[in-house]
Amino acid sequence: MPQAGDLRERVVFQSRAATDDGYGNTVTGAWTSRFERAAQFLMRPGSEAVTAARLEGQQPVTMIVRFDSQTCTITPAWRAIDKRTGVVYAIQAAADMERKRQWWTLVCLAGAAQ
Repeated sequence: MPQAGDLRERVVFQSRAATDDGYGNTVTGAWTSRFERAAQFLMRPGSEAVTAARLEGQQPVTMIVRFDSQTCTITPAWRAIDKRTGVVYAIQAAADMERKRQWWTLVCLAGAAQ
């Protein structure tokens, strides 16, 4: 797993705000920035599924951030934005892969529809 110096990227995490439509229903609103964190990006190796995704203009990425009370709330309903490049990542899965509560691993896809 990464060391503290490996977290070279800066990422903003966003989720959709839930609003009332006036008729008692909850609808999703605009994307709202929740917090930002340092992250490490690991490009996935070229398996058949990864190659197919790249042909569709999508880049699978594994993103690693420190585990804390905010990052453990990230779900696939959220998205991440690279502050340096502006690339938007759709989060497909989020979990503590090592089960040590040190790193939070996000499986993401750049170029996916949001």
